[in-house]
Amino acid sequence: MKLNQLETPALVIQKPAMERNLAHMIALFDGTAMRLRPHYKTIKSPYLAQIQLAAGAKGITCAKLSEAEDLCDAGVRDVLISNQIVQPAKIEKLAVLASKCDLTVCVDNADNIAALSKAAASYGSFINCYVELDVGMGRCGVSTFEDFYALAKQLTESPGLNYGGIQAYAGNLAHEYDLEKRTRMVRENEDRLRALIAYLREHGIETENVSGGSTGTAFLKARDTVYTEIQAGSFMFMDVAYAGTKVGFENALFVAATVVSAASDRFILDCGVKTVSPDQGPPVVVGYESLPVKMSEEHISVYGAHDLKIGDMVMVIPGHCCATVNLFDWYVLASGDTVVGRTPVVSRGKSR
Repeated sequence: MKLNQLETPALVIQKPAMERNLAHMIALFDGTAMRLRPHYKTIKSPYLAQIQLAAGAKGITCAKLSEAEDLCDAGVRDVLISNQIVQPAKIEKLAVLASKCDLTVCVDNADNIAALSKAAASYGSFINCYVELDVGMGRCGVSTFEDFYALAKQLTESPGLNYGGIQAYAGNLAHEYDLEKRTRMVRENEDRLRALIAYLREHGIETENVSGGSTGTAFLKARDTVYTEIQAGSFMFMDVAYAGTKVGFENALFVAATVVSAASDRFILDCGVKTVSPDQGPPVVVGYESLPVKMSEEHISVYGAHDLKIGDMVMVIPGHCCATVNLFDWYVLASGDTVVGRTPVVSRGKSR
């Protein structure tokens, strides 16, 4: 089957490009202490997660408990939930899941640690925990070394739990287009983390892992980086938002769309905000990247001179790959203009 025979809109992966992106990311870590722990929130597909593991990833990062359940059900044994799980019902589920795989979760609160320990003891499970340090996001995580130490120490004394290391995700740097600024801030975070590790060691606590990093910062890590795990996700697919970061990966994810109306100064596509997420900026159309677009629920209007006619298929590069994937039930796998398979977006909508 050829791509131009697809019903549109369709979510298309150019498989050779995706595989090159994965190989490039793995190669970045040769000769370093870093390992890839790719983020599942981008792909939401156990099939693609298994491809990442086969290529050398140490485990998989995910954002939500429901995603972790899908990964465990698919046979992924090493799963990190890079967020805090605090609701009592979810903590119970987390403790059950921890008996089925090697599960890590992030913490930044003493009461949450106590609740996790109680649940782990009830189910006879073991939960690995990363204490989260705020490294610039202004979101989750503690801010001082003293607060971090108190939580790490509590973990070492809590039945069913383990202090596994530091969660240090600087997502605020992922799309920083000023390379000099991005590089400087990456170095500053590394210095702060080294100081934290030394502080903990002075107080009798050793740190095995430092986890974080993104597609926009992975290539900036020094050979002697303090990070042991990189949680990059978008590198597999890329998108318009990442294009300005000059990170060395290629577009592998597209939304195939059909021209449903055309005039000399514009053309209209059969995809809109329900199929291409605009949350990090508008998409672009391959071959017409410089033309402005306007999005509505079911359409993208592209303004400017063109040579398209009604019924033509075009490829749209999403503004944000992660949020766009979550709008589709299936991936179409392609090589060039040939469809080579399809696979479900198993964890679509798994946001709990």
